[in-house]
Amino acid sequence: MPKNKPSGSWTDILSELVEVFLKSIRQGQRGRSWHQHVVPYGDGWAVRREGNKRITSKHRRQDTAINKAKRLASKYKADVIIHRRDGTIRDRINYD
Repeated sequence: MPKNKPSGSWTDILSELVEVFLKSIRQGQRGRSWHQHVVPYGDGWAVRREGNKRITSKHRRQDTAINKAKRLASKYKADVIIHRRDGTIRDRINYD
């Protein structure tokens, strides 16, 4: 019975594995953004990263939440999406 011959040297295999790993990381990052939403939260307001269920921070006043969201969005070159109490979008600030 003939033995199965490896497709290449161990360095070739390692190189392929690293390439596949890096490609999967890049694809995963494309789906997530750093856009910050200012949303109603109980009696106050919260900052939540787009796509997250958990909030980033809680605030009593909307202007405080907006300032926090602006700091995060400017750091990551993202947008701030400000919601009204009923959940509709009031404003969008771009930091690209």
